[in-house]
Amino acid sequence: MNPIQAWDITLTKLTAGYSGLVVLRDVNGCFPAGKISVILGGSGCGKSTLLRHILGLNKPVSGSISLGDQDIASLSGRKLRRFRRQLGVLFQDGALLGSLTLAENIGLPLKEHTSLSKREIKDIVLTKLGLVGLAEFAEYYPSQLSGGMRKRAGLARAIVADPPILLCDEPTSGLDPINAAHMDNLLKDMNTRLGVTVVVVSHDLDSLYAVADHVMVLAEGTAAFNGGLEELKATNDPYLRRFLDRNPSEEDLAASIPESTPAPIPTPRKPGSPMERA
Repeated sequence: MNPIQAWDITLTKLTAGYSGLVVLRDVNGCFPAGKISVILGGSGCGKSTLLRHILGLNKPVSGSISLGDQDIASLSGRKLRRFRRQLGVLFQDGALLGSLTLAENIGLPLKEHTSLSKREIKDIVLTKLGLVGLAEFAEYYPSQLSGGMRKRAGLARAIVADPPILLCDEPTSGLDPINAAHMDNLLKDMNTRLGVTVVVVSHDLDSLYAVADHVMVLAEGTAAFNGGLEELKATNDPYLRRFLDRNPSEEDLAASIPESTPAPIPTPRKPGSPMERA
């Protein structure tokens, strides 16, 4: 497939779910190339499900997620592996291996998927650690780092191979306000300095206002809003106003959505292949 750096991520009538239940239904929207998009919503609204589908870990029940004219669900085998290697992923907990030093963790994707020499890998790793302010901790183990430092280390690993798209799952979750603001600034820096397209899953309104160019708000299994941040701020929609006028907990957000009975999936499909470490 062609390079994906300049491609928008487009959702077209996406219906997705698991275990016989629909989680997302007829979701339409677009995450613009070169921008920071935030997927916002409460617990159980489908944020993580959407992220898994963008990664190609699950196939939609119907509809599509595409990069340019390429439907992600149509990829398999070598093409799917090549596609995933163009995505950087920052997991909630950093997903660092406790038995490896920080430098070894960050360099692992390069060691496994490139022919670079040890010296070249070391230079790249130190550069990426420098971008997140952790170069002096290269030989530390994850257990020796604070939670905020582990998150930043996870970010360094996500960008070590210079991916054109960076996907972040709750990057400020569990962080104090100072470390959360630091993470927000790093994401903006990656977007500006590296030109990477960033998609952030979050329920944090402070983070939303700090980083977002574009926003998708998920509620009741569909997109309640999809557009620019300034447009969202100016909305008069009652649900969105209630959402934005305070900074509720995830539980509050979930409780503010009317209850509905999940619909059965007509023809459940098996999940896609587990993502290879990249």
